[in-house]
Order: sequence, then structure tokens, then C-alpha cells
Amino acid sequence: MSSPATTPHDSTDAHGHDLAQNRFWIFTQIAMLLAVITGLELVTVYLPFVAWILITVLVVLSTVKFMFVIFYFMHLRWDKAFCTILFFIGLVLAGGTMWALLKLFGAEASKPLTSAALAPVASEVRAA
Repeated sequence: MSSPATTPHDSTDAHGHDLAQNRFWIFTQIAMLLAVITGLELVTVYLPFVAWILITVLVVLSTVKFMFVIFYFMHLRWDKAFCTILFFIGLVLAGGTMWALLKLFGAEASKPLTSAALAPVASEVRAA
């Protein structure tokens, strides 16, 4: 009869423990990296640069954070490729919808009409 310390099941448990420990350290390092990137975003907002440069830097930093979160914390790295493709299809659809709504209801389309802009319309209504 074999002793419990020498069963093959124990080596599998040790390997599983090492894998869990490695993932823990990966998650901890990514969390620290995300904290640093968030700090960079906060500092970037207060830098005296042109608005388009600031927005570009913030979008890039946010994209990097997003990719780390979805691939590690949402476990897409270990999922099947089909699940990742479905996720990105939904992401593209959501981004396209957001872009269309911003263009449709953007600041230019939301400006109130002035009396000068309404004068031609008012004269046509009176003529009819």
C-alpha cells in the first residue's frame, strides 16, 4: 500500500498550486501596472499640451488598460478564440453605435437656432 505522500495525485496538486501562484503574481503585477497607467492618465490631464495630443495619449492609455483587463481579468487569454472574436464583434458594434450617436447628437447639431437663421423660414411661412 502506498503512502499518501507518494501518490501521483499530489504532484498534480503541487503543479496546480504553482500555476495558481503564478497567476496570482501575474494578476498582482497587472493590477500594479494598471494603477501606474491610471496615475499617468491623471498627470496627463494637467499637462499644458494641445487638446488633440492629450486626447490621443488618454485614448491610447485607456486602450492599453482595457486590453489588460479583458485579456487577464476577464480571462479572454485562456478562452477559446471564438469567444474572443465574439467579444470584439460586440465591441466594434458598440463603438460604431457610440460614434453614430455622437455624430447625430453632437454639439454642432445641438446648437439652438438664432433669429437670423429662422428669418428665411419665417418669410416662406408668411408667403404661403
